Amino acid sequence: MVQQITEGISITVETFYNRDQSNPLLNEYTFAYRVSIENNSNFPVKLLRRHWHIFDSNGSHREVDGEGVVGQQPILEPQESFQYISGGSIRTDIGKMNGTYQMENMLNKKLFTVHIPSFDLIAPYKMN
Repeated sequence: MVQQITEGISITVETFYNRDQSNPLLNEYTFAYRVSIENNSNFPVKLLRRHWHIFDSNGSHREVDGEGVVGQQPILEPQESFQYISGGSIRTDIGKMNGTYQMENMLNKKLFTVHIPSFDLIAPYKMN
């Protein structure tokens, strides 16, 4: 599990290898990740957009950009949290992801960027 705090917004990520949806013989490795977002600031925030960087250990890099997370643009009051589970596939048994969320301060309508910490995607048999 990894954690990073930006402007009072805490992002924690935990990853899971999805053996049932992976097919190593076809270079398909599927992972799920649970993201917890906690608003430790003194103002409400709205998550507007996400931007991910996805890296395979073979050197390939993809970027994913879009509105909200899992079809939502959650608003978090001070001291509230939001959690979601999502996932993705890579072509190697080791990779990593990181990214950013674009958030809006609901009091003054200013936009700011929250960093999502880099987290590893590692098939369990590689950790032995």
